[in-house]
Amino acid sequence: MGETSARANCLLVPMVARSAGSSNTAGVTPDSILLNGKVAIVTGGGAGIGRGIAQTFAAFGGRVALFERDPERLAKVAAEIEAAGGTVLAVEVDVRDGEAVDGAVAETIERFGTIDILVNNAGGVFAAPFLETNEKGWDALHRANLKHIYHCTQRVARQMVEQGSGGSIINVVSIEGVRAAPLYATYAAAKAGAINFTKTVGLELAPHGIRVNALAPDICLTEGLRGLMDEKSLERAKLTVPLGRLGEPEDLGGVAVFLASELSRYITGETLHVDGGTHAAGGWYHHPLDGSYVYGPLPEE
Repeated sequence: MGETSARANCLLVPMVARSAGSSNTAGVTPDSILLNGKVAIVTGGGAGIGRGIAQTFAAFGGRVALFERDPERLAKVAAEIEAAGGTVLAVEVDVRDGEAVDGAVAETIERFGTIDILVNNAGGVFAAPFLETNEKGWDALHRANLKHIYHCTQRVARQMVEQGSGGSIINVVSIEGVRAAPLYATYAAAKAGAINFTKTVGLELAPHGIRVNALAPDICLTEGLRGLMDEKSLERAKLTVPLGRLGEPEDLGGVAVFLASELSRYITGETLHVDGGTHAAGGWYHHPLDGSYVYGPLPEE
């Protein structure tokens, strides 16, 4: 077989798969936003953005599998979803461990029979000057913010391919993946890796009808942020946001529902910045006295 024929055969395989995995192309309706009956895994679902996404999914009719390593937070959020009338499976798991992920995915399939949506939300961060960063710290942050995405995406994508009905995978990244982040070089590198992973795997999985996208928040009022910043700092932070307020986990939840639903059926490989406009601002902020846009150091008065 000649080189030209070999190339033709290589190109033929994904085209056939794409035809088999194509989703419904009927027109969208108001019901297209609903997740009724769909099964969604949300990692790190016990707090912050993960909790907001899980609760919003449940409110839109999704059945949610919470993957969380903290048993107390896991039980609390699961109880909140059930109290609101949602369907939830609480799975205590450390998604940094590939074998543990295998077990958690198997448990989800045993309970619900299918997986339609995956949200890779788990992660962690700490500040460290680059010159003082050691290999252990580098590995820990990449394991927490990038390697677990590999674990969960590969396991769940294989299940989606076997099901033959497509799916949606959403990676929660960060604005730090596209801008410099002094003292957070390792974290920023991991998030940048997750953004390119989203693009590349989005292309690889497209023939199977599986869409892969990312959400990039900036300042979001999670439990962790509230513990790090006092009220004065939080108020000043609002000046950096064009929309004039800090993000809430539910803001990410709304966009996650969009990416999980049929309304976004023609979007893959993209990163949506859910940040109130800070990515677009590129350093512009509201003056604390008159609200006008200024650029440069934040005035003290």
